[in-house]
Amino acid sequence: MYRLGIDLGGTNVASAVVDENYNIIGRGKVKTNLPRPIEEICDAMAESANLALADAGLKIEDIYSMGIGAPGTVDPVKGVITYANNLGFFNTPVCRMMKERMGVDFYLENDANAAAYGEYLAGAGKGTNNFVAITLGTGVGGGVIINGKLFSGSNFAGAELGHTVIWAGGKQCTCGRKGCFEAYASATALISQTKEKMEENKDSIMWELADNDINKVSGRTAWDGWRKGDRAATEVVDTYCLNVAEGVCNMVNIFQPEKICIGGGVAGEKDNLIKPINKLVNERKYNRHHDKEDRVFVAALGNDAGIIGAAFLDLLYK
Repeated sequence: MYRLGIDLGGTNVASAVVDENYNIIGRGKVKTNLPRPIEEICDAMAESANLALADAGLKIEDIYSMGIGAPGTVDPVKGVITYANNLGFFNTPVCRMMKERMGVDFYLENDANAAAYGEYLAGAGKGTNNFVAITLGTGVGGGVIINGKLFSGSNFAGAELGHTVIWAGGKQCTCGRKGCFEAYASATALISQTKEKMEENKDSIMWELADNDINKVSGRTAWDGWRKGDRAATEVVDTYCLNVAEGVCNMVNIFQPEKICIGGGVAGEKDNLIKPINKLVNERKYNRHHDKEDRVFVAALGNDAGIIGAAFLDLLYK
């Protein structure tokens, strides 16, 4: 039995055919080419899906179900993207539009939720009933699994993990609040923190790592400086790990999941990130006297999590 998942992003539309053991057997990718009309974006999704089918040597008749992980607020029951600013979607019946193009039923979910579901099925959350996935990227996204089901609240807009506050009255967040988890723990925030520390420490090795150009600072700059023993870089890394741990601790205290996974580019640091976070969380969590520890893990599926999760949305919504 084969399924097909589509990850609709602002830069690329990626599709993959997935077998019943969660193995990807065919891929397709096209540019999203924003901005352009919604109809053309749906055409691009269909093109990407057909490329994945061809790569797998299959036909549409061989596919049991198809799903889409899309940014923004979605209504998975109606198959509608309620609002996605960067795509220009507003109450857009994407599932109906895709069925018109492909001839099969489609399922829809928010992209972060789809990624969390993929990790739950086949990655870091496999074998759990209660699981939280956090993505540290341009922002801080995530998804929550409770008793094997995606939690999205009464209006499908729940689990905005990045917009829980960790420092009251802190840095301005794009959502309008101050002190959000996202404002301190995203890759964007890490880059900003690195630049600030470099400006304060002109002798930091981070300048050399960035070719003496503040505009070349990346999410790796502080970590690379930390590896070289640079004091300023170490301060950035230590503070960043504390910020991530504060947000993760909130998730532990609220949901008490069996596991939490952290994905996104920063998660490429693996144990360098995860070990201090587990230590900090275990010191701070409400049930810190319980004997269960080390519940934070690196996400296992990388960019494939959203595609795999999208492919299996029929298990939730059929």
